[in-house]
Amino acid sequence: MNFRPHARVEPEINLIPFIDVLLVVLIFLMLSTTYSKFTELQVRLPTADAEPQRDYPREVIVAVSSDGRYMVNKALVDGRGIEALGAALTLAAKAGKDSVIIISADASATHQAVITVMEAARRQGLTQITFATQSTAQAGAK
Repeated sequence: MNFRPHARVEPEINLIPFIDVLLVVLIFLMLSTTYSKFTELQVRLPTADAEPQRDYPREVIVAVSSDGRYMVNKALVDGRGIEALGAALTLAAKAGKDSVIIISADASATHQAVITVMEAARRQGLTQITFATQSTAQAGAK
């Protein structure tokens, strides 16, 4: 007969296999996830809900068409350069340096065409620039 006390065996949890299984699941999820690749951004510009614009003598409205032509206060600008646009802005700015330039660009106008308007205004000393938008309801109706 064996009268020695039996050594009590402590149960233990081995975490190594558990961690291995979690890493395999993580790698599987990472490899099976599809990532969206944006090769081209579809941007529709701009819409906002605001009150209709009032006509003030300090305002100079510059329209930029989708093909890069400019109109200053509904008068077509000859040429597409900064100099021609700057001369037209100077003639239209009745309030001088206090005039506000409102850029009304077509949604598909290039970014460069808008930057050209901003640069022409800066060269003429016209620093107050804002952008015109259309309301969401008007954009949906077209």
